[in-house]
Amino acid sequence: MRRKDRLPELLSPAGDFESLFAAVSAGADAVYVGGKSFSARAFAKNFDIDEISRAVNYCHLHGVKLYVTVNTLVYDREIAELSDYVAALWEAGVDAVITADLGVIREIRRRAPNMEIHASTQMSVHNTAGANAAAELGCVRAVVARELSIDNIRRITENSKTETEVFLHGALCVCHSGQCLMSSLVGGRSGNRGECAQPCRLPYNNGEYPLSLKDLSLSQHIEELIDSGVASLKIEGRMKSPDYVFTVTSIYRALLDEGRMPTESELRELRSAFSRGGFTDGYFRGKSLDGMTGIRSEKDKAITRELSVRSFLPQKIKISAQADISLGKPSELTLILNDKRVCVTGAVAQPAQSSPLTPDDVKARLSKMGNTDFLLDPADIVLKLDEGVNLAPSAINALRRGAVSLLESARRIPEATDRFSQKSKREPSNPLRTAIFYDPTVLNRVGKKATDYFDRVFIPLHRVSECNVAINGVAIPPIIFDSETDEIEELIKLALSRGVKYALVSNIGALELARKFGLLPTGDFRLNISNSGSRLAYADMGIKDIILSAELTLPMARDIGGGVIVYGRIPLMITERCFMKENFGCENCSRCALTDRTGARFPMLREYPHRNLILNSQITYMGDKKNELSAAGLLHSHFIFTTENENEVLSVINSYEKASPLGFAVRRMGVKMK
Repeated sequence: MRRKDRLPELLSPAGDFESLFAAVSAGADAVYVGGKSFSARAFAKNFDIDEISRAVNYCHLHGVKLYVTVNTLVYDREIAELSDYVAALWEAGVDAVITADLGVIREIRRRAPNMEIHASTQMSVHNTAGANAAAELGCVRAVVARELSIDNIRRITENSKTETEVFLHGALCVCHSGQCLMSSLVGGRSGNRGECAQPCRLPYNNGEYPLSLKDLSLSQHIEELIDSGVASLKIEGRMKSPDYVFTVTSIYRALLDEGRMPTESELRELRSAFSRGGFTDGYFRGKSLDGMTGIRSEKDKAITRELSVRSFLPQKIKISAQADISLGKPSELTLILNDKRVCVTGAVAQPAQSSPLTPDDVKARLSKMGNTDFLLDPADIVLKLDEGVNLAPSAINALRRGAVSLLESARRIPEATDRFSQKSKREPSNPLRTAIFYDPTVLNRVGKKATDYFDRVFIPLHRVSECNVAINGVAIPPIIFDSETDEIEELIKLALSRGVKYALVSNIGALELARKFGLLPTGDFRLNISNSGSRLAYADMGIKDIILSAELTLPMARDIGGGVIVYGRIPLMITERCFMKENFGCENCSRCALTDRTGARFPMLREYPHRNLILNSQITYMGDKKNELSAAGLLHSHFIFTTENENEVLSVINSYEKASPLGFAVRRMGVKMK
């Protein structure tokens, strides 16, 4: 949805009140914060609901919008709490919530149907189809992937049904947002639940830092961003200091207002506020191998420490007033802020027995704003005061407090009072065995032993031509930019000519492709289905058979129903950059691995077109737990074959059939390792 009628919104982060004051003072058009729960920055200070209400009031008084992130995956047992939280956010006057979980979106639309919803970057919206799917779900804005070039940003902005929001400055995740499981499955801290341990910032392969990216800065592309028609430009940094928020926001405010490039002085300020060996705009320019890696060096830290530390306090807002204290009538006070007027009435003025009120007395008492956000000069009070009247000081104070409270309040009337009280109806899973073979040449050698054993066999779409056996499924790439869609459609046509009927779908945008060509979708684990509402939402979109989130425990999966991964090295990351080419050379494609400080080895594979998959060092296996899976009603078993050879594939099938262990340490559902 191209928007050229005004400058893009400048959206700034706030992890606490001082950062919020800094953002507003620096000229942000909107601020985004996280609550104590359901926020993807669980280790920020964050805001409780009373603090959010106060933050809304403060922002609105300054003409600034306030958005709240509700962008973690939510479990069934948390939906009732989420429901009440959403209602409280609406009543507090929050302008929009930023979320990615389809079950959460369903509950927002039920409990607060008029709440504006923004699709978080955790939803992995990276093309027009994904943005349109978000619009169908009820999102008015999509926060698009950080990995997009300006060309692909323009395509989505011009052709989608939603507004677009683009990251402008701040930290870059090496993995496409919403697709990272490394912190969760390796370290036990879920990035999708706001607890990321940042394993990408750690050393690999003898002390190198191949996964640590420099921070993003698009300061030199302001004119292009304005011309693109995007609705909002977002600064990352809810974990950053108030000084960082103020410095970065104020510089971008000036660049946007003046439509210009930054000066050398401004570039130095941005680097001083926070950098990892400088900044990158590689994705934006379509140059993803162009010096993008960097770490936060001791020199970087020292430069930041040398900056003067400032304190940021609430800014007072000048208001004016009209007061009427007439004999025998209720006293009246009107406070005026721009075009907003609030009026309250109070006690009736009485004849003075002695010492009647004077104009100076009344104005002095009415102008005492104390710890409020307002500044009222006695000269800005228009007063009508009858002679010879009196009004108790407490009555004048009450009149002032009542008007101030009304002027501050942004609260709304509740929209729905029915609290979510029971889980969505559990959807039974179909008895299925599905498998994806990332290497079709291995499938060729296994042959009918695999195609007869599995109900659906998927291979990566871009490798269809390498497959010599009859298959019935393809895995649509999890990331498809608009600039890649034409080639993908040609590959789908080739797959259809080979008799393919099913598509493994990893993203809401890929569903449109499956529909267009009549492929029957199976939902991949990358859809992050972690609650019953999310499963029902995908069912409404036409995905009946789904593979649940790899982060769920068996009891959680049982309550939702669906397919589970019973074997495989689960992909932990999908990266836009080709780290294999960078670190090992193209001649070693898909024969590479990262080794961490403990000696754990994480194999790497090529994804379409030259993206990389980083696989878990540990294999997940549930074959010797088949009775538990069956008792839980989890009848759809999914296998992931990545680095296995023919004999290893056959051994896995044989062990699974016999419900026997594999003979080496494996990880189980929902736990780090056994």
